[in-house]
Amino acid sequence: MCGFIGIVSSHENTIDSLPLEEMMDIISHRGPDDAGMFEDTYIRLGFRRLSIVDLEGGHQPMKYGNHHRFTIVFNGEIYNAPELRTVLKKNGATFTTESDTEVILAAYDQYGERCVDHLKGMFSFLIWDREEELLFGARDPFGIKPLFYRKLRNGTIVFASEKKSLFFLNDPTYIDGKGAFHYLTFQYIPEPHTATADIEKLPPGHSFHWQPNSTNELKIEAYWEPEFLRKDDPMNKKPNIFVRLFKKKKLQTYKNYMLSDIKSSLTESVKRHMRSDVPVGAFLSGGIDSSAIVAIARQFHPNLNTFTAEFERKGFSEGDIAAETAESLNVNHIRVKISPEEVMKEFPKIVWHMDEPVADPAAIPLYFVSQEASRHVKVVLSGEGADELFGGYNIYREPQSLQMFNYIPGPLKSAFKGLAQQLPAKIKGRSFFIRGCTPIQDRFVGNAKIFLDHEKEHIFIPGSNEWKTDHIMHELYDKINHYDDVTKMQYVDLHTWLRGDILVKADKMTMAHSLELRVPFLDRDVFHVASRLPVYGKVHRHQTKVWLREAVADVVPQEILHRKKLGFPVPIRHWLKDDMYEWVRGWILESNTDHLFNKKSCLQLLEDHRKGKYDGSRKIWTILTYMIWHHSYMENNQTEKEQYRMYIG
Repeated sequence: MCGFIGIVSSHENTIDSLPLEEMMDIISHRGPDDAGMFEDTYIRLGFRRLSIVDLEGGHQPMKYGNHHRFTIVFNGEIYNAPELRTVLKKNGATFTTESDTEVILAAYDQYGERCVDHLKGMFSFLIWDREEELLFGARDPFGIKPLFYRKLRNGTIVFASEKKSLFFLNDPTYIDGKGAFHYLTFQYIPEPHTATADIEKLPPGHSFHWQPNSTNELKIEAYWEPEFLRKDDPMNKKPNIFVRLFKKKKLQTYKNYMLSDIKSSLTESVKRHMRSDVPVGAFLSGGIDSSAIVAIARQFHPNLNTFTAEFERKGFSEGDIAAETAESLNVNHIRVKISPEEVMKEFPKIVWHMDEPVADPAAIPLYFVSQEASRHVKVVLSGEGADELFGGYNIYREPQSLQMFNYIPGPLKSAFKGLAQQLPAKIKGRSFFIRGCTPIQDRFVGNAKIFLDHEKEHIFIPGSNEWKTDHIMHELYDKINHYDDVTKMQYVDLHTWLRGDILVKADKMTMAHSLELRVPFLDRDVFHVASRLPVYGKVHRHQTKVWLREAVADVVPQEILHRKKLGFPVPIRHWLKDDMYEWVRGWILESNTDHLFNKKSCLQLLEDHRKGKYDGSRKIWTILTYMIWHHSYMENNQTEKEQYRMYIG
């Protein structure tokens, strides 16, 4: 796991004017073990390394080919590197290291830009071809590893593993009002946009190439797109009673085949993800996802260390559950307890490390558990991605509970919805009728829905009718009419929630402590199996991840298999009423965001929450996170280097 900077320009004299070394220093937490630089006509590259595989031979920037034709900077891990190395050798490739970085270069030499089709892992990289004077870059299919870029006014393009490096430039940068508007809905800014108008992310599953010319443009294209079982596929039809009676054996054979595929693909993925020349541990929450990873991992590494975070408040701690799970799985277990005082002290640093405003409270335990894990291991496994691939979120059960509305004609649905909206909010069944009469594309925007558009009018000052949330969502939904509603929700979460929230905090909170996080569920082979699951293999009215649970039933203790999903629950609802009330109020009053937020409405929201009128904790946390981000990156007169010293020491 590492971090890099890339600077390219058609005008040779402009690339030397940017402070490459200082931009590298800002992200030294991503790679404290080694550093390197490279310079050629039109390009400069800088690299910080966290050594995981081939500790001696993996120095970057790495060169390859006749006369060192290719040079790479690479962040991530290629888990099928040994197998791919064997294939490439048979085709004539030569290697001087055991590094997966050299495998990427050899694959690029043989396959060109289609090398990405052969890589199984997490990655973002830049490859410079000095012979063709061409820069090629790519990001992994799921977006596990980040890649930001910024186009400067003089035509220079700067790439970075973390956005904070891109603030360390002379060009002024501006708040993206549209991005902030959508942030208030999602609690993050949907990719490829960021919180600032001139910085973007390369989307997951995309690559680009650049050559010096008059336009100086990046040519970006998709190389991978997730595809699931279509709703009209015969396997997606739940068999009726007659089929179940007369084709029982055939159906059971099909199910057994799928269960075997799930188990074998996940086992092979965990095995690949444990390849390392340094100690490997795992996060353990006590749920099915992390428990399955740990249960399989200990088959290859019996002395596995596991880690979990917990809070002092009763009902908001998985510590006891995780400890019981660790005991059942016979692994070493380390618990981290977090106090509200520690959170208030560290939260500005957490937001700074995040690069972007991401208001997911689960970042807090992830930050602290990563801090503790980094004292024992250099790599951790985690269960991110299982919910999106195997149907794990409880909201995915909603289409089945609303199934009766499928038989109501459209005009009648509109009438029912209109009547239900006239009822008082506290009337039982009102929300059920409204949801049932609302198409999926108008009610599901992903796993977080903080502020509705009409609620933003009282909080957020900028605004435009062109910024409506449904504009973003309909762009996604227009591509997936051929899927059932559950699969549509998975597709939406893969393109929004997973890449905008889950994987951002996973990368940034672990790398804040120079810890590499690996996610075995987000593997191409595992996805290939998960994408072929029928709806009834994912969810039913009373359960999620139905076939995943059955597939790992022989390795995961029975008491864990059907345990209710908790994740990392954070007691912000209680904290904002007592421990953190004055702290949050102070941030709102002092924040230099009067041009963005109606401070009076923000303070009233906090006051109403404290008095118990309603739970406004997620809304308050979303506002607070943005204000702290704004303070760190937009209104603070300190340079990024001074900020770094303040937060890191």
